[in-house]
Amino acid sequence: MLHRFLYSFVLGSVMLTVLACKDTSKPTISQTKITFKKEGELSIYKSTSDTLKKHLDIEISDTDYERQTGLMYRDGMTPNQGMLFIFKDETKRFFYMKNTKIPLDIIYIGANKRIVSFKTNAKPFDETSLPSEVPAKYVLEVNAGLARKWELEKGDTLLW
Repeated sequence: MLHRFLYSFVLGSVMLTVLACKDTSKPTISQTKITFKKEGELSIYKSTSDTLKKHLDIEISDTDYERQTGLMYRDGMTPNQGMLFIFKDETKRFFYMKNTKIPLDIIYIGANKRIVSFKTNAKPFDETSLPSEVPAKYVLEVNAGLARKWELEKGDTLLW
């Protein structure tokens, strides 16, 4: 009887030690460094003269997961980079800055690839809804302040 008790005690102690020492933590997306992946190029043209305003490298977000994640958890982008969100339909869009570390300008684009509205200087981690003023089929996110610096206006055309 004592022998069985000691055996159970030792076995239980060993199992407890193994389980206690096991590393059960899994890396999360917020612990993984996410880098920019160039998937295309985009040009922005002035609406009144078709003059080239800016040329960018873009990362494309066209799956549900990519659109939901966007630029979350990123440490930054260079001024010549942006993320282009592509949707299947044209409707009013709502973006927010949950888990987004960098301030952004959010540029809403209609099905005709013309700018329809902006949300500038979106604050990092702010979960306030940032809706488009009218329906949009595409959305371009760039570093905050660039829409103003590039003098973007409603009606400017984007080609990619």
